[in-house]
Amino acid sequence: MALFQMQISLPDRPGSLGAIASAIGAAGADIRSLSVLRAEDGKGYDDITVAVPGTDPSDLVEILNSIGGVQVISIVPVNS
Repeated sequence: MALFQMQISLPDRPGSLGAIASAIGAAGADIRSLSVLRAEDGKGYDDITVAVPGTDPSDLVEILNSIGGVQVISIVPVNS
């Protein structure tokens, strides 16, 4: 598994983070750390470190971006 640090925006409402976590798990990835950065204008901004099967996070990004109101702002590999 490869580690990636991603920043996402999501609707600032109950259940949004749970939907993100469920989608990450359904994609076969594992959350290694999560930091809530801020909330403004009805959106939350989080940093999430995930372990992704293989080395390509494209499928995970596509799944997350398909959730209403969610946007993967950036994703970069974490060098271990």
